[in-house]
Amino acid sequence: MKFAVVGTGVIGSGWITRMLAHGHEVTATDPGQGAEDAMIKQVSQNWPYAEQLGLAENASLDNLTFTSDLTEAVRDADVIQENVPEVESIKQEVLQQIDQHARPDAIIGSSTSGIKPSELQQSLQHPERLVVAHPFHPVYILPLVEIVPGADTSEETLIRAEEVYEAIGMDVLHVRHEIEGHIADRLMEALWRESLHIVNEGIATTEEVDKAFTHGAGLRYAQYGPFMTFHLAGGEGGMRHMLKQFGPALKKPWTKLEAPELTETLYENVVTGCETKAGTKTMSDLDQHRNEFLVKVRQLAQEYWPEDTPAMHKRVRV
Repeated sequence: MKFAVVGTGVIGSGWITRMLAHGHEVTATDPGQGAEDAMIKQVSQNWPYAEQLGLAENASLDNLTFTSDLTEAVRDADVIQENVPEVESIKQEVLQQIDQHARPDAIIGSSTSGIKPSELQQSLQHPERLVVAHPFHPVYILPLVEIVPGADTSEETLIRAEEVYEAIGMDVLHVRHEIEGHIADRLMEALWRESLHIVNEGIATTEEVDKAFTHGAGLRYAQYGPFMTFHLAGGEGGMRHMLKQFGPALKKPWTKLEAPELTETLYENVVTGCETKAGTKTMSDLDQHRNEFLVKVRQLAQEYWPEDTPAMHKRVRV
């Protein structure tokens, strides 16, 4: 299978690493000055973690080519992954170019983290072949990809897209109805807003908020999500008992929902807290440390994930 990756920043390079690791050919393109060198450096840094997770028999960095010509990059590709900046006008312009020069049967996936696919489809001649395929950083380690069909996405494209992303080791989460931010980012955004309120009101520091996740909920969520976690919290009665006992607390104002105003004080508290925690470690140090941790966590989590985890009722459209 031939892939084209349009936009070779952090996410684009992550996709490239994953595609190469599964033995596919990749043509990458990015108009930015120095983009090729930056991409090669990033993919080379990613590669050892892909090796730890296991490479396909024919996986090789030699299967990667780069061109600054978008037309050349996409014209022979089976699947095209767009990763340009999260600005709707920029994405629409680039997707129009892809749509114009790609093969008629090519699938176009957008890595957008928040834009609805129907909005991206509006200016395309062949909107039926576009889906949102939203991954999570680092793409070469984390397996989840949210597949979101737009109003004009064909059922054939949806099914083929799910098969394609599964073929490169992704666990597909089919988002049944498009919504800004899809699923995972909306959940993370809720936690982020509440975290900002807690810091803003002096209840805890950034380090203490992080600890609440790393030493508590985060460890549980690596195996079970919020629903199964609360199901276990109900004891023998499970979720049925949990909701009866703690359901009334849902009415209590435990969450702020709206984000706090980003005042200068809040800005400084958040930035200073993070920089203090990082200490003398460079961003590269932190990045590698995180990757090593995630590889081990994923390997452990896979041993305990339910056997039917990858089967997420992907093709049921409601």
